[in-house]
Amino acid sequence: MIKHRLLTRTAPAVLFCILPILVDAQPGISEFYKVSREMNRWYFSMSDLILVIGAISGIVGGLRIYTNWQSGKHHHIDAQVMGWFFSCLFLILVGAFLKALYGIR
Repeated sequence: MIKHRLLTRTAPAVLFCILPILVDAQPGISEFYKVSREMNRWYFSMSDLILVIGAISGIVGGLRIYTNWQSGKHHHIDAQVMGWFFSCLFLILVGAFLKALYGIR
């Protein structure tokens, strides 16, 4: 009984003493800073690439919607327009998210 009480009182104390050492030894922080520096260097070319891909997919999506409209397939036009709009919105938000994540001004 005494050993059990001693163990239940000392185990948390030992855990709280060792916890800062374990937290300090966690990998990933230095790698995140390294990737952040690389993203700062490559961000503008990647954002231009995303905008070019968005422009191409926007033109193709617009042409597809126009073709369906002209051929008389009106029953799926609303869904196609919404998909086209939200894909363009997604590309804009991804660029803003990456900019905020890596602290690029």
